[in-house]
Amino acid sequence: MDIKQCRYFIAIAEERQITAAARRLHMAQPPLSQQLKLMEDELGVALFERKGRSMELTQAGRSFYDYAVTMTKYMEEAVMEMQSFRYGIRGKLSLGINTISDRLIPQALQQFRTTHPQVTYKIQQNESAQLCQLLSEGKIELACVRMPVKTEQYEVLHLPQEALFYISSTPLGSADERGIYFQKLTDIPLLLPSTEGLGMFELILQKFREHHVNPSIAGECSDINMLLELVRLGFASSIVPHTVLQLYHEHPFHVYRIQDAQSTVDSALVWHRNRHLSKPAQHFVQLVQELLPSRSL
Repeated sequence: MDIKQCRYFIAIAEERQITAAARRLHMAQPPLSQQLKLMEDELGVALFERKGRSMELTQAGRSFYDYAVTMTKYMEEAVMEMQSFRYGIRGKLSLGINTISDRLIPQALQQFRTTHPQVTYKIQQNESAQLCQLLSEGKIELACVRMPVKTEQYEVLHLPQEALFYISSTPLGSADERGIYFQKLTDIPLLLPSTEGLGMFELILQKFREHHVNPSIAGECSDINMLLELVRLGFASSIVPHTVLQLYHEHPFHVYRIQDAQSTVDSALVWHRNRHLSKPAQHFVQLVQELLPSRSL
């Protein structure tokens, strides 16, 4: 059995029809059916059972599918690795980005693009929990997440901590523009970033709980541009990490750094501990490590 046969099997398993799989593989149907029979004869088990026009995986087929996907993935990675010795770093960098990403990552991507022009990119935005799921499924290699996340199965490169800032369209009458405390925000309607129960939203609520403050939550908004525009219009105030102020500095807000102890948030670049990283991913991690010493709030 060879890698080509594994690819045939994967196509049939995912398309659930010989005809559709043959179309996907740009080959005729009879040779594909023959290859499937040869595989089942060699393995000594049935990989599929027919249900009407559909091909359903047997229990043995489901088990073999996992192995086939893993084997073809490793073979593709090996080929890309060997090509990198001949042509320089090539391949695809698949990176997940949290809804509110650390601004170091765009800087690193820009520099990486300059030094490795043959690499292509898959950059996917989502909440940290979903990004970890995508890592576990092998759909992305790296993810920039907001901590805390469960890190038992990940390698973690911590990024510098960021301060939290209260932003509003109107000034706080009893506050110094240089800072504010959680206790001062008790009765102010807040529109928080991210989605309730996830990411930055839950992290900020936890900060309030740590200070025994019950905030007035007007809602949540996962679109940062929309959130900032609503704050500008006076819809509500918000709390955001330093990254947001750096990336959207043109917005005319009244800004107060939250001064309470532990009023910082953490980000990290993470990847699956038990999966081989492609050359592009390895070099990107190395670049981020090199950029870390120059970071400051």
